[in-house]
Amino acid sequence: MTKIAIIGSGFIGRAWAITFARAGFDVALADHAQGAPEAALAYIDGVLPDLADNDLLNGASPQAVRARLSAAASYAQALDGAAHAQENAPEDLAIKKYLYEELDALAGPDTVLASSTSALLPSLFSKHLKGRERVCVCHPINPPYLIPAVEVVPAPWTSSDTMARAGDLMRAAGQSPIVMRQELDGFVMNRMQGALLEEAFRLVADGYASVEDVDIGIREGLALRWSFMGPFETIDLNAPGGVADYVARYQQIYERISPDQWRRVDWAGPVLETVLAERRARLPEDGLAERQVWRDRRLMALAAHKRRAAKDIGA
Repeated sequence: MTKIAIIGSGFIGRAWAITFARAGFDVALADHAQGAPEAALAYIDGVLPDLADNDLLNGASPQAVRARLSAAASYAQALDGAAHAQENAPEDLAIKKYLYEELDALAGPDTVLASSTSALLPSLFSKHLKGRERVCVCHPINPPYLIPAVEVVPAPWTSSDTMARAGDLMRAAGQSPIVMRQELDGFVMNRMQGALLEEAFRLVADGYASVEDVDIGIREGLALRWSFMGPFETIDLNAPGGVADYVARYQQIYERISPDQWRRVDWAGPVLETVLAERRARLPEDGLAERQVWRDRRLMALAAHKRRAAKDIGA
């Protein structure tokens, strides 16, 4: 059985552990913080039954998936025999550099070293490594066991074999890899999300719409299509003659509004008071944790629906 090492067993690490174990991999969790792998496993024990209830364990029982997970006493133990190491340390470049020196020394020569970082380019923490050609980024949208997209990002020296192996492993784990051709600040998903957030903050800051109205526009509008189609397929299907017809019909609209979208609004400026006031009126701060559980259960239901729809209607 292929072994996966989870390096860092916190918020992202435990989610990756579920993803890989559900797919049939042997998963060892390790962390420098004493007791962290055990705490992650305790959390996973509470999640697996909900996943089973939504038929999101690939037909396996919670007990069978749980049996594939173990806490390792050290990074060396977790990495022993691992084909892939998924690192989930804090978004701190100094920490990453130090950690990758350790992982590069401990891991076997054929182990892919992949980071879950959402903000750091792989070249920044792998340049100095002897085995730098086997380092890449595999950045998920959390939690990956419910959201399959994952960005696979190379450093300039990452080998094609490493990229192929990382992409193949993600597919085998049930993920949908975005295999980037070169590294880029923000990767793909944060750049697209950032463009949307920039406009959302502008609309609120300039008094054109409330926070809730902006959320309605996505939640009850654009996201309904985007939950099963990307932006290019969306416009391809939104004009009788396809994407070229859409461009001919509608590019002028976006060309007209584009200059207004170059102006940034400081997210931490006065607009934040408005956003905070409106969000806390709808959801007090002490209700965030409960609402996060609601979000994950809605995501489970959506993931289950998408699987059924892909089978019954077609992907």
